[in-house]
Amino acid sequence: MNRELRHDLFRSLLRVRSIENRIIAKYGENEMRCPTHFSIGQEAAAVGVCAHLRLEDYTISAHRSHAHYLCKGGSLPKMMAELYGKETGCAGGKGGSMHLVDFSVNFIGCVPIVGSTIPIGVGASFGRHIQDETALTAVFFGDGATETGVFHESLNFASVHKLPVVFVCENNLYSVNTPLEMRQPQERTIAQLAETHGLKAMLEDGQEVEKVHAVAGELIDHARAGKGPVLLELSTYRWLEHCGPREDLHLDYRPEGEFEHWTSRCPVKLYQEKLLDEAHITQEEIDAMQAEIDTEIDTAFDFAHSSPFPDRSQLMSNIYAS
Repeated sequence: MNRELRHDLFRSLLRVRSIENRIIAKYGENEMRCPTHFSIGQEAAAVGVCAHLRLEDYTISAHRSHAHYLCKGGSLPKMMAELYGKETGCAGGKGGSMHLVDFSVNFIGCVPIVGSTIPIGVGASFGRHIQDETALTAVFFGDGATETGVFHESLNFASVHKLPVVFVCENNLYSVNTPLEMRQPQERTIAQLAETHGLKAMLEDGQEVEKVHAVAGELIDHARAGKGPVLLELSTYRWLEHCGPREDLHLDYRPEGEFEHWTSRCPVKLYQEKLLDEAHITQEEIDAMQAEIDTEIDTAFDFAHSSPFPDRSQLMSNIYAS
């Protein structure tokens, strides 16, 4: 990795974390009235994978979607306006946090129904396939989505047709508050499950962005070469409550010491320490990045606050195809 790429990866980690932290700080003002799902602690997955995606590649996400939208090139001002329900939002103020969409960067949407975006992504890829287009489709989802029937149907269909789909499972160990070991056999991984459908699949540490970047690059090259779909399972961890900006340690569903272990492996902190230790970055450069990001966030919030709400005439628009 050259210095420029390392800086880009670190800046993306820092940017996603800073944006979500600002949303958390502002959420209690009750002006953002949509439910929100934060990816604090999981940023390396979106950063490492999306670094390989091109503008023409489709990307689709689920309910925990901010990082995927931002890392695919989505507009921060439009995302913030969407969270505030304004007409300048990327979904016209109607979708909120869980329905981000931006065709200008081929972010074709996100849907909160668990597992539902997996067949949508495969269908989008199949549509391009029959039109002889070769761009990738990246589908992000959590471990809970792998327990749905459409997950297996979609992997099978993509495998049969050798579609260039990159399935990315962010395994954060929980489906809401239920741990993975109560839902799936402990003796096999999700990556191994994907292999039974004929996919090339790999499991990687989702907290170290360079490892994510490396394995994602290998799998994406495989898919781009026309060798069929791939699945990347990333071991990661959700710091906050399933839905909302608060911590939930008082609910006692996490084993003792688990939260402390995973927060000590914060993807932003790990990479910052690595870059500083190996002299790939200076503290002054980090401070300059942070200042630039903070200014960008300030501008995006100003845009959201100053934008108008949708007119009543827009209530029924874009509900049905013309």
